[in-house]
Amino acid sequence: MKRGFTLIELLVVIAIIAVLI
Repeated sequence: MKRGFTLIELLVVIAIIAVLI
């Protein structure tokens, strides 16, 4: 199992945080 975030996952996390704010 690979550790670390990919660019896509990072963008998804940012998008979710942006929606929550």
